[in-house]
Amino acid sequence: MNTATQDAAVWIETLHRRFPELLTELAPGRRSPSAVGAGRPAPGRPSSPLRLHISDTVRDITDGVVELDEAVHDRLRLGRPRHARVPQRLARIASLLGEIDAHPDLAEHVRNEARRMTGRCGRALGDPEPVVRVGGRCPWCESVSLRAFPDRRAVLCVNPGCRCGADDCPCGTDPAHRHTWQEADGGAPPGTPPGTDWRTVSATMDAAAKGARR
Repeated sequence: MNTATQDAAVWIETLHRRFPELLTELAPGRRSPSAVGAGRPAPGRPSSPLRLHISDTVRDITDGVVELDEAVHDRLRLGRPRHARVPQRLARIASLLGEIDAHPDLAEHVRNEARRMTGRCGRALGDPEPVVRVGGRCPWCESVSLRAFPDRRAVLCVNPGCRCGADDCPCGTDPAHRHTWQEADGGAPPGTPPGTDWRTVSATMDAAAKGARR
């Protein structure tokens, strides 16, 4: 399998393992995922309040997995997938990774979506966002303050005093602003030797993120 497919397998397995934890956290006091949506509470017993940020995450991941399952089946010409719960859909996608591997762009899409959903799942469960130090100096403030954030697929300068001098940049007026370089934008990552592309930084971010999610 190519690297994207191998990474996709890791993210799918992690999401498959952690998604039930979201259901457990959806309503405090409920002891098992099967209790979620089981019906009204017994008379005289107060219902457990839903945690809205968890509910939003469950909905986002559920929609994302359904769309990913359908996209994979459509690309592989397997027809419309049968209705199933999130864990079953994830297992179904994982079983198709051998066929997905023959389509590099599809493998990358599966990896990216599985990684995104796993990251959101982890943040909702309170996992700290992994951070990777990037060698070199910020091109604006020249401090050794560059950090890569795998979940955001970006490099940020974390120096609160970083200023670029551009009139239209909010760094001069917004203390919370941080200069950001997105992987999707391409170009050379900041603080790296000439000729370095995003593949080097991306590999480091992927390794850190996978280690944090295990």
